[in-house]
Amino acid sequence: MTQALPPAPTSAIDWDSLGFKWIDTNGHVKYIFKDGKWDQGEFVRDSYIKMHVCAPCLNYGQECFEGIKAFRCKDGQIRIFRPDANAKRMIYSAELACMAPVPEALFIEACERAVANNLEFVPPYGSGGALYLRPLLLGTGPEIGLYPAPEFTFIVSVIPVGNFYKGGVSPVDCLVVDNFDRAAPLGTGAAKLGGNYAPVLRHSSDAKARGYPITLHLDSKTHTNVDEFSTSNFVALTYPSTSSETPTPTFCAPESPSILNSVTKQSLVQLAKSFGWNVENRVIPFTEILENRFEEIAACGTAAVITPVKSIERQGVKTLIGTSKTQAAIGPGFLRLFTAMRGIQNGDLEDPYGWMQPAQGIAPRHEA
Repeated sequence: MTQALPPAPTSAIDWDSLGFKWIDTNGHVKYIFKDGKWDQGEFVRDSYIKMHVCAPCLNYGQECFEGIKAFRCKDGQIRIFRPDANAKRMIYSAELACMAPVPEALFIEACERAVANNLEFVPPYGSGGALYLRPLLLGTGPEIGLYPAPEFTFIVSVIPVGNFYKGGVSPVDCLVVDNFDRAAPLGTGAAKLGGNYAPVLRHSSDAKARGYPITLHLDSKTHTNVDEFSTSNFVALTYPSTSSETPTPTFCAPESPSILNSVTKQSLVQLAKSFGWNVENRVIPFTEILENRFEEIAACGTAAVITPVKSIERQGVKTLIGTSKTQAAIGPGFLRLFTAMRGIQNGDLEDPYGWMQPAQGIAPRHEA
């Protein structure tokens, strides 16, 4: 039996000029954890939430979040990219922050439910856009003492977002942040907590004002090893010294207890292995960048998949990455990974890994 196609994208949005900012949709889903259990959830049309002034999420930062995308695929169906992986990571974050974890099945149900009630806000196939999902877990029950909240709220909101690279994938300049440590070695860097991000805003904003779209953090203990970018994971490619026209790259990613286990990075690793590439998860000394050990360097994350980096500057010393070709455009290795990832997400390529979760398990109901 052929599955019915979801509603077409709304004509109320100019999809060609869509950016990455808030747009009102039909609403979000909300679940409450109280007295040891989660409720059945509800669909909420209001874009605002009401909570107690003594909620620990407001006073002590007891909250965590995720970022996921849903795509309108080539066959017309709508699918969510790897919500199970994000569910597992949110469980880790919640347990670290002493919060009631959201069971994986409930997390996926909430994502499906949020998308199913906002199908017309999923951008058209071929537009490069997606429906961005923001799962958010908050400690909302009143507690003025330094204790876990007695009640938690889990929300999944959605936002239609446009093509991150309307003019093509262009390499960017990067600045190393030396006067601020993003996360302690035994701290919370591996969790997606809001408190990990707010303190970085001043440094990333200052860098952008100076012409650096992205900033890089080194390990907090010694400031000698690569950790991650302020917004996403660090990944790099090396190529063997060979006369072959198609050398086999090595995909490198930092090994550190202080960095987020990016779902995008996990996916790129799986793709690299499927290409027959070597994969190294290891400590990466910053000196390897200074010595030009990497032909390609990039930031990877949900928003853009891959953002190639053409230069990295630290304390006035600027190191160019790769060659003049990879400094002007995405390199061949990351282009292959980017093309494969977007091909799977858009339904242009086969999904042998089961990454794309059908979003129409719950029929669109526009719940009251």
